[in-house]
Amino acid sequence: MELRHLRYFIAVAEEQNFTRAAKKLFIAQPPLTRAIRQLEEEVGVELFIRKPRGLELTAGGKYFLEQARQILDKVTSTISDTRRIAQHRKTVFSIGFVPSVFYGQLPSMVRRLRQNKNLEIVLHELKTREQVDALKAGKIDIGFGRIRIEDPDVDQELLFDEPIIAAIPSGSTLTSHRPSMKELSAWPMIAFPSGPGPNLSDLTQGLFHRRGLRVNVIQQVNDLQTALSLVASDMGFTLVPEQVRRLQREGVEYMPLEDENITVPVIASRRRGENPNAVMRLTNTILDGLVENRLTGRYP
Repeated sequence: MELRHLRYFIAVAEEQNFTRAAKKLFIAQPPLTRAIRQLEEEVGVELFIRKPRGLELTAGGKYFLEQARQILDKVTSTISDTRRIAQHRKTVFSIGFVPSVFYGQLPSMVRRLRQNKNLEIVLHELKTREQVDALKAGKIDIGFGRIRIEDPDVDQELLFDEPIIAAIPSGSTLTSHRPSMKELSAWPMIAFPSGPGPNLSDLTQGLFHRRGLRVNVIQQVNDLQTALSLVASDMGFTLVPEQVRRLQREGVEYMPLEDENITVPVIASRRRGENPNAVMRLTNTILDGLVENRLTGRYP
């Protein structure tokens, strides 16, 4: 099996048609068809169901597609990192993160890692599910997210639980006291869009649903900055992790909630079974200190 077989397979799986895939790959259709048949013979299973109007992946084909993409991603990232190391003679350490964790301890960790002149730190903004995939593909070395995702190849460590607070328009009656979830449910909410798998939107809106409260979502936005801009425009409130209060915004006030123990986790994800190298050991040492500061109320 060669890498070209994987590339051919991915193209055919995405196009669901040999003719379109051949055009995409700039090759003739007959050799493409032969290559896919050779791949199926080597793997020992049929990857496609042939239909009159196209192709459909079998259950085995769907699994093979996911693995093939990860293999090619790993090859691509390895080549890229090898070139970068050869040019700069530095060790590349890649970090995945969700935006809401970048207002607390993470910048301090990056700053301290960058003091090592032999390290090149690369940051990737990724959702937690994407971080797990990126870890398995070798695109990142560690990820910081909010969601628990079960995967046999990835270890997740709970660093701490972070309180949820409300971002409220300045001057609102809700800023005169700690608002309750029941009070907030009567106000327009600015939410983050839902997507496949658990996400921050599910977490925040679930806080209302578990209390038997209906929430009035007036607007969905893709990023935190936009959400805060809409709050400042007096369109409604939004729920954010506590560390976001470091992001000062005119027209926005951050209020703790009256309800107790409303938190979201901060989770570190690493590849399972991998012996930590010198860079990972340094990262873990720095991270342990920062988490201790957070848990004891001493922010860096």
